[in-house]
Amino acid sequence: MALMLMTLVLPGSAQLVAGNKRVGRIALRIWAVLVLGLVVTLVVGLFWHGILFRLTFDPAALLWLRLLLTALAIGWAMLFIDAWRIGQPLTLNMAHRRAAIGVNGVLSLTIAAALLFSAHLVGVQRDFILAMSGDGAVTDAHAGRYNVLLLGGDSGAGRWGLRPDSMTVASIDAQSGRTVLISLPRNMKNFPFARGSVMREQFPDGFDADYLNGVSTWAGDNTELFPDSDNPGVDATISAIEGITGLKINYWAMVNLKGFKNLVDAVGGVTLNVRQPIPVGGLGSNVTGYVKPGVRKLNGHEVLWFSRARDDSDDYSRMARQKCVMGAMLQQISPQSAVRNFADIADASSSMVSTNIPSGEFPRFVELALKARGQKVSTLSLVPPMINTADPDIPLVRHKVTQAIDRAEGKAPAKKAKAKAKPSGEQATVVTGGSLGSKSTGYAANDADDLGSAC
Repeated sequence: MALMLMTLVLPGSAQLVAGNKRVGRIALRIWAVLVLGLVVTLVVGLFWHGILFRLTFDPAALLWLRLLLTALAIGWAMLFIDAWRIGQPLTLNMAHRRAAIGVNGVLSLTIAAALLFSAHLVGVQRDFILAMSGDGAVTDAHAGRYNVLLLGGDSGAGRWGLRPDSMTVASIDAQSGRTVLISLPRNMKNFPFARGSVMREQFPDGFDADYLNGVSTWAGDNTELFPDSDNPGVDATISAIEGITGLKINYWAMVNLKGFKNLVDAVGGVTLNVRQPIPVGGLGSNVTGYVKPGVRKLNGHEVLWFSRARDDSDDYSRMARQKCVMGAMLQQISPQSAVRNFADIADASSSMVSTNIPSGEFPRFVELALKARGQKVSTLSLVPPMINTADPDIPLVRHKVTQAIDRAEGKAPAKKAKAKAKPSGEQATVVTGGSLGSKSTGYAANDADDLGSAC
């Protein structure tokens, strides 16, 4: 019993005392190196979180860690068996022999199972990174900010990148993680493209062939204009977003809305403030039910329709609700819940997102996301009455974008709260599903310095 407990606490010590001393010395040296390496990594990680994030998102490091954990599981189990052998079990009476076998079996199988399960989780993480990472080039922050274009579209055969229903730029401070969500309506027309782009050459006077969400389709029908592009629709959409906002886009991510449902279920749901009944269905099909009002934890199916529905509302209300979902998930998905549901989250995410963010950039954005959780999220939506979507005032758009970012960085005063007068023939407060407001005053979540309070 003592030899087996020694093996549990200090692998190799049993062999050093009563067995093959050479095996014992090798095992102890390996154990000492592993413990020292773990302690050094944790101590350094306390002061520099980046090293932990880099190890977690480096496919090569994850492969070696998986192999190490597997070898450790096998080696440790063999040391337990050898400790049982050198304890001379055949000299014991039957009752004691059975007890020794039971203890040895429990210890060896428990340790091996824990290490092999850890190796499995490392493998899941590595597969997740390989599935998620894109082939884009690493880019530096622009004016101290990373601008990531988030595109949302329905899933289905051949539908990745087809007419995205949701377009939001997450402008993230490269140091603090302070984030501004800038949303563009899908029905915007007559907007310019970025200077020097292929689309600018085709539409020098502005895009009048379709709405903003049709840029992707137009590029997909004219792929010969993008001979070096793997995603003509996305690249064309990026040139449109840059031309409208004046922001330089670093990376993009396409979110499959139906896969998003699985992600919400994987994290156990999201708590949202539903201010009015939200239709389930519609969009060309029958309404089959409603997401009921109240502050409630919604499952993936309910959150999907909270984000998608526009029956009994409009695109601008839907944009506000989508921002509320983004803000809620940022604040509510803790590192602890991510660890508890890791395998399900990895499986849902890898089928939900297509992106060009290289795996080497994942640690940076994880660290920025953790910083962003403790801060307010600002929003700006380029919607009426501020912006005429049929003929947008581009200088005004760019001024509003700059103003929103400056306020988030503390370079401009925050908006003053305005008293809400009761409109004639209208309730004093009009709800829009996820936030307070009306079409004439702007939905609260679409233009806020604090998304959480607006929702």
